[in-house]
Amino acid sequence: MKKNGWIILSVALLAGALIARADGQLEPAAAKPTTEKPAKKTVKKSKKAKPAAEAKPVVAAENNVVLSPGPATIAGKNVNVRGKASFGGEVITKVQNGDAVTVIEQVILSKPKVGEPANWAKINLPASVHVWVHSSYITAEKTVKPKKLNVRSGAGENYSVVGTIDQGTAVKEVSTKGNWTEIESPTTAFAYVAANFIHQDASSATVPTLVSIQPPDASLTTISNEAPLIATTTDVANTNPPGVEPNVIPAPDKPDAAAPPPVIEEVWVPRTVSHEGIVKPTVSIQAPTKFGLHSAENGKLINYLYSPTAQLEMSRYEGRHIIVSGQEGLDERWVNTPVLTIQKIYVVK
Repeated sequence: MKKNGWIILSVALLAGALIARADGQLEPAAAKPTTEKPAKKTVKKSKKAKPAAEAKPVVAAENNVVLSPGPATIAGKNVNVRGKASFGGEVITKVQNGDAVTVIEQVILSKPKVGEPANWAKINLPASVHVWVHSSYITAEKTVKPKKLNVRSGAGENYSVVGTIDQGTAVKEVSTKGNWTEIESPTTAFAYVAANFIHQDASSATVPTLVSIQPPDASLTTISNEAPLIATTTDVANTNPPGVEPNVIPAPDKPDAAAPPPVIEEVWVPRTVSHEGIVKPTVSIQAPTKFGLHSAENGKLINYLYSPTAQLEMSRYEGRHIIVSGQEGLDERWVNTPVLTIQKIYVVK
């Protein structure tokens, strides 16, 4: 009985082994075929490049130009001749490389606008350029009525004053436009060119003989008995290629506009004074400026000299005999010697 039990158990185990073999459980597990999908290559999408910011107009670096009154030549193509020492001044004409001009004086802006040059040359207006006067100030005999008559760069009071004509002077009419008469330019008419485009011989450019420091327009006041005419002005950005100035065209004058006053007087507050002397460096390190104007007779200090712009280097004038004009003011530390803010320097030869 016991023996039969062992036989039955052996047969059961053998049957189980056969069944297990049929399922493959006793064989080493075969490598399962991979069912995973190949990893996708991660391709980074390139971000679209943001459009570059619009390039700002490039203004050519301004050289430290030194000009003296006298002959000069133009160094540049299609150089603008303007009615004012600013990009806001209208373009009167253009001059070409090598053209001869006459420098009246060097003008340095005390506070130039951003992107505009501080150094300008005031030149004689080319004879080929015509100017305009209000017709009511010209007699039937084509002479000037008032004591002094403003001439302008265009037919309208929005155009710049580029000179004056004395009473009784005969004018040569070229054309008329509304209330304005176009005439041949007087020899005293002037205009402005950026100093970078003016070339003078090195021998004549050691020290500028005559320099004007032009303050901002807000410091000028005009006196007139008539109601003031307010012209709306707009700053025009320089979008031209580097080295090319923007063009500004004044608004046309109204046909029924009243005649402008023949003479415009400039009133400076505080008052402007003029002194003559020798430029010497100051001795005290506590002095309000580095240079002073001393009397040519006794060497006494007359004024401390202050330049409102770095474009005017006073060291160039050290030891020179000059006539200087400007606005006087007192420094609280040096109440006995006023500081003179330079507006114009003339070197006495």
